Amino acid sequence: MGRILSYIIRRVGLLIPQLLVVTLLSFSLVHLLPGDPATLILGIAATVPGAREAMRARLGLDQPLPVQYGKYLQHLLQGDWGSSFFTQQPVLKDLATRLPSTLELITVSLAIAVLLGLAVGMLAARRPTGILNRFLTWYGFLAGAIPDFWMGLLLIFIGYSVWHLLPAPIGQLSLSVTAPPARTHLLPLDSVLAGDGTALKSSLAHLILPVLTLVLVYTAPLLKITSVSVTNMQHSPFIVAARAHGMKQRIINWYILRNVLPPIITTIGVIYAFLLGGAVLVETVFSWNGFGQFIVQSILRKDFFPVQGFVLVAAAFTMFVYAVVDILYAVVDPRVRL
Repeated sequence: MGRILSYIIRRVGLLIPQLLVVTLLSFSLVHLLPGDPATLILGIAATVPGAREAMRARLGLDQPLPVQYGKYLQHLLQGDWGSSFFTQQPVLKDLATRLPSTLELITVSLAIAVLLGLAVGMLAARRPTGILNRFLTWYGFLAGAIPDFWMGLLLIFIGYSVWHLLPAPIGQLSLSVTAPPARTHLLPLDSVLAGDGTALKSSLAHLILPVLTLVLVYTAPLLKITSVSVTNMQHSPFIVAARAHGMKQRIINWYILRNVLPPIITTIGVIYAFLLGGAVLVETVFSWNGFGQFIVQSILRKDFFPVQGFVLVAAAFTMFVYAVVDILYAVVDPRVRL
């Protein structure tokens, strides 16, 4: 426990310079994007003499880039992440509204993918040359080659257009359903807190297709790593000796799972960190008003502050996930020293 606490303190100390570099890179890259926010905001009014220059001065874009970056850092340290040029809302408010929806989508998807990956992967490892293992091999190839947005479109066509079993991909609620009060910005939870069964049913129904899309695509690497790791572990000397001494199979399975967890934990961490921004196309296909979709719109509009806020949150989230992975490594494998 002492080593873990010491490791957490070191990681938090490294987080500050890492995030400082992230702010510099995101600020520089955003300002390299083509186009002018003032022109996009003004629209046809940008042709009025002096209007574009006045808007740039209002947004602070007429100042040198080092001055703009310095002011951005100063406001950032004061808890002011800036405001969107288009929504006129503080960036923190916009992100806090949309981030829970994305976390709901990717967390539910990953949890199901982990359960399926571990269960089916261990089952397939019992017969390395069996039908299930061969099927998983082909499934892994297909899942790795099929883009997630294409899978989403295919599921919409089948589940909504052909079978009429699932709701239209128009967001997180049907148009006829009133959204419950936004307490947590997690619609299923807000529906439960409000005692609104109709909204709960609708939100869960709209969650099925995007979750199924992500599960079908991102379960494949977990299945593969679990199957290969368990197959190799079954032939390790201590497992062979345990079987020879008559140890019960459920105990052997526990030892196998304990020893194959490190690479599985790494895979889970990488997928989870990637999905925060990587699910953006799935969010767009299903009109999921989440983190990624909002940032894509901000990039197209060249809305600086939301994009910089997204990069900062995504970087902090990734660092946090990888720190948790390292800590879990030490928990499941005592040979690892933090």
